[in-house]
Parts: sequence; structure tokens; C-alpha cells
Amino acid sequence: MTTLASNRRILAASLVGTAVEFYDFYIYATAAALVFGPLFFSGQSDSAQLLLSYATFGLAFVARPVGAIVFGHFGDRVGRKSTLVASLLLMGGSTVGIAFLPTYAQVGWIAPALLCLMRLGQGLGLGGEWGGAALLAVENAPPHRKNTWGMFPPLGAPVGFLAANGLFLLIGLVLDDAQFLAWGWRIPFLLSAILVGLGLWVRLKLTETPAFLEAEATEALPKVPIATLLTQHLRATLEGTFGVIACFALFYLATAFALGYGTKTLGYSREAFLAVELVAIWFLAGGVIVASVLADRHSAAQMLAIGFAGCIGVGALMGPMLGSGSLFTVWLWLSGALFVMGFAYGPLGGWLPSLFPAGVRYTGVSMTFNLGGVLGGALAPIVAEALAPRGLWLVGGYLMAAGALSLGGLLILGRTPQN
Repeated sequence: MTTLASNRRILAASLVGTAVEFYDFYIYATAAALVFGPLFFSGQSDSAQLLLSYATFGLAFVARPVGAIVFGHFGDRVGRKSTLVASLLLMGGSTVGIAFLPTYAQVGWIAPALLCLMRLGQGLGLGGEWGGAALLAVENAPPHRKNTWGMFPPLGAPVGFLAANGLFLLIGLVLDDAQFLAWGWRIPFLLSAILVGLGLWVRLKLTETPAFLEAEATEALPKVPIATLLTQHLRATLEGTFGVIACFALFYLATAFALGYGTKTLGYSREAFLAVELVAIWFLAGGVIVASVLADRHSAAQMLAIGFAGCIGVGALMGPMLGSGSLFTVWLWLSGALFVMGFAYGPLGGWLPSLFPAGVRYTGVSMTFNLGGVLGGALAPIVAEALAPRGLWLVGGYLMAAGALSLGGLLILGRTPQN
């Protein structure tokens, strides 16, 4: 009974922590698509406002590799538990801070500067979050269940998305547009404080992982993990980085970009499009579960390859389906894209840790996940917004290129995982 309770606590901590982190991240993505343009960049054209808003969204991706280095260093030198607590505090504190920011109309250029500062804090915190949560699950997992246990951090993505966009939808139904623009958008950022408290309560009850304790006992902890990673594990770092690109591109094009394009260009109401996305996100959860369970029966690399190939397919269908004029067809594309993303994302929880030894594993997983996020996620909404006026098929081509990069990297750089 004690072991069962301990396992439940470990899996809950790996899921709840990333759900909180992704909730924080997604409410920013949703607000960037809906309200940050006119609030923080007034005086610009509508398209320029949206581009600048997406630029602040991408700013966190620049900070994430820095966070990966910093938190990865302490995660590999001090331990997984305390590092995960620190990353959660930084991410959550930055998110709550956004709830209290003044707008451009109130303080001028100081408003977007403060928004960028809070966004950097979010990125730094998330830079150390996902990798540590994956290690928490995988390093405690039974030998033949590492991918199944490793799916719990990826499942934080749909859970956080449901909480974030569900709350935005509820607020949109209760408040009118003027109230939402004036103060309603601040509520999800403020409520993040409650979720962070929940995450801390779960994580503070944890003990250190066996893999870290063993590495510490055998003095297998490098003094400078990032240096050891880049000099001795560069191939694995490149493989992991390329393997992450497709899932980030898929997610942010099917959520942040699609929401902005659907409401501002296609003319769907905010509530209708959010409702469609909330139904479609269940397919992401389904894809993560199916792919991760199959990864333990076959291999994580095989499931990832299916996801990357599927990314190319949904990219080819993006133009005719997302721009069809039918909300049902839009839902079909979103659901298909997010289910495919489950195959490109779910197995990452078990696969990325398998590429690195315990002494550099926190740094390695965090760096690959976040460098891949820069390449696949930071540029995706910005490039898509610039390409969309010329045709959605060009945005689909961008998505196809992301899938091809991940698939090519997996096939060319494939290697034997660490024991």
C-alpha cells in the first residue's frame, strides 16, 4: 500500500506540476491571440498589434534554453526535487504578476516592457520544469513501464489547456467584450496562484529519485553539466532537439495561431472557436496515451516517427480544411492535428531521458526540449501570421517542413538509448 501511494504521489506530481506550468503558458498564448495587441501595443494597426503580441509570446522561448541551463545545472548537481520547486515558483510568480500589469494607455512603453519581463520569467521557469517532471516519472518507473510513466508530464499539456481555455470560455460567456478587454482577461492569471500552491503542496512531499541518488553516491555528477553534455553527448542533444520541433509547431499552429486566425480572419466568435478547440484537445490526450503505451510494447522511436510523418500529412490538409468555411471541418482538422501531435509528443517523456546518463540527464532533457521549442514553437505563430495573408497552404507548408525536420533528425541521428 505504501509503494502504491508513493507511486501515485510521484505520477501526480509529474502531472500536476506540468499542468500548472502549461496552464500558465497557455493563458498567455490565448491572451496574446485575443487581447494583448490592443492593450499593450495600441497605436499600431490590427495586424501589427497581433504580430507584436505574438513576438512577446515567442520571447519566452528565447529564455527557455537559459532556464534549461540554469535549472539543469542545479537539477544535475543538487537534485530533482528542489529544482522542480524553484522552477514552479518562478513560472507561477511571473504569471500572477501579469494580472497586475498596467496597460499602454496607462503608462506608455513601460507596459510592454513589463509584459516582456514577466514573459521572460515564465520562459525561464518552464525551461527547468518539463525536463525535471519527466525525470521524476521515468527515474522512478519500473524498467518496462518507462514510456507509460513518462506520459504523465506530456498529459499536463491537454490538462493545462483545458483549464486555461475552459476558463477563458466561461469568462467570455459571463462578460461582454468591453468587460473582458477591461479586466476579465486578468482573472486566469490571478487564479494561477491557487494552482501553483497545489503544485507546491504535492511536490514538497516527494523524495529524491533513485537514479540521482545512485549517480551522487558513485560521484558521477559532473561539475559543469552543460559542458559535459556538449562535449560528450552532442549527438544525443542534436537528436533530441530535432525530435521536439514537430510537436511544438503542431501545437502552437493548432491552438494559438488557429484561434487568432479563426476569430480575426475567418470571423468565428471567440466562444465558438474556443469550444471547438476544447473538444479537439481531448484527441491530444488520447494520442499521448495510445502512443506512450504502444512505445513500451514496441519503441518510442517508432511512435515518434508515426507522429512526425502525420505532421507532414496534417500540414498538407491545413489549407483546405482550416480555411473551408465550415466549423465542423475546422474541428476535424484540429482534432486530427492534435491526435497526431500525441504521437509526436507523448513518447518524448520516456524517449528524451533515455538519450542521456543520469549525471547530465536533467540538463540534456531540458536543453533538447527547449531548443526544439525555440525552433518549432517560438517562430510558428509569427511566421504563420506573416504567411497566412498569402494563403493558408503556405502555413501548412511550414508545418510540413517541421515534420520533415523531426523525421529526418530521428532517422539520421538515431542512436542506442542510455541504460
